[in-house]
Amino acid sequence: QLAGLAVIAFGLWLRFGGPMAEFATDKKSPELFFMGLYVLVGAGAIMSAVGFFGCCGAARESQCLIGTFFACLLVIFAGEVTAGVFAFIGKKVAIQEAQKIYEDAYEDYMKNPVGKANSTIYRYHLALQCCGKGNVEQTGLPCPENIQLPKASNCLVEIQNVINTHLHLVGIVGIAIASITIFGMIFSMVLCCTIRSMREMI
Repeated sequence: QLAGLAVIAFGLWLRFGGPMAEFATDKKSPELFFMGLYVLVGAGAIMSAVGFFGCCGAARESQCLIGTFFACLLVIFAGEVTAGVFAFIGKKVAIQEAQKIYEDAYEDYMKNPVGKANSTIYRYHLALQCCGKGNVEQTGLPCPENIQLPKASNCLVEIQNVINTHLHLVGIVGIAIASITIFGMIFSMVLCCTIRSMREMI
């Protein structure tokens, strides 16, 4: 249950608290990246529910509930592996989607550098701590204060770095949760066999 709640909190933080959250405020968003986060949150919710049933099964010494707990953990483990493979295979597409959103905002600003276009491009620059999409300092863009130009001038590179970092975090959390799931399956089978042995002895 605790692991499930931790996964939910982690997924919601990546979705609403990190730099990538800015890309969901406009009409377009990197759907593939956010889809993976929604799957992560869903898996955490299922894990919490399954953990509750596992506790009930252990408390009541019910082989049926413990067997169901094992089967659910097996499904969750398979889902985690599938989601992990899907995330790393789709990483390039997610990066391209996010970069396209920034490039569209950049073009909108160049056409009309006032009003909504100005606030949108500035919000991206502030979240990513970058300014522009070239390798040299670009004048006339709304850049946040105290960023190192021209080192941080290429937002397309920063987008790639942010997604790579977040996917690595997701991968680490996924491995940790998968390990917990494996231990849960092992212990549930041991408990189920112990209960059966005790009942046969009685």
